[in-house]
Amino acid sequence: MRRTIITILTALVVVLGLGTAVIAANGGDSSTVTRARLERSLPTTFANLYVTQAALQGRTGITAASVHPQAMCDKAGAVGKDIGPGGDWVCLMSWTDPEVPMPPEGYGKFELNVHSNDCYTASGPSKLTGFLTMTDSKGREVTNPVFEFDGCFDPHGDNAATGVVFPSLLNATSTTVTPDPQGRASIQVTCGTGDQGCAGTVAVTAGGTDLGTVPYDLQEESTGTVVAPKRLPAGAKEVTFTVRPTTGVGPTSPVVLPVQPAG
Repeated sequence: MRRTIITILTALVVVLGLGTAVIAANGGDSSTVTRARLERSLPTTFANLYVTQAALQGRTGITAASVHPQAMCDKAGAVGKDIGPGGDWVCLMSWTDPEVPMPPEGYGKFELNVHSNDCYTASGPSKLTGFLTMTDSKGREVTNPVFEFDGCFDPHGDNAATGVVFPSLLNATSTTVTPDPQGRASIQVTCGTGDQGCAGTVAVTAGGTDLGTVPYDLQEESTGTVVAPKRLPAGAKEVTFTVRPTTGVGPTSPVVLPVQPAG
């Protein structure tokens, strides 16, 4: 009886050990969903669909090769590891089309929901790719193939780093300036997905009054507030924030905001 119990316990230990091994093999860093594979798959899928969109528009001369897309992908909240399925993947992508110039930062932002079966759904910026439906060359309302699209990649495909990087974009999110209790002006900024985050200085002025220059240093996908060192002059109607990036990119023109009177 004792020998039977020992045999059963030994079998259970073996089974549990195998289960642990399986979990270790399938968890952690073993996912086939990786940054490098997405950075290779997304541009290829997009280029082929972009050619389809051009054909629907009656545009000639657009080929998958001429579009020459490149992508940089990032998984939010991955603690430095861009790996694994999820709906929190973001890819920055640039491509070449004489009729659709890239914005100043040089890329468009695509949001991806990546599944464990090595397929994904991507949606891009409508200002570059268009809306859900479009009018084709014959005047018909048709589905826009690059508004939202699906793709898949080879789980055993090339996983070497692509080397494609794009700078993070600093955006001003404030729409007005409300002086703080010390009478100082401030502006809220965000640093988007990209390489090495956002750093530089912001020069603040109100009319002809210099309110000081403030340094900023933000990690990608983070938010911060820039506060002018000096008080706003009495009667100031608007404040100008001039961003001078040293890392990443920022607004190409000064940000001018109206002053919100204290309530």
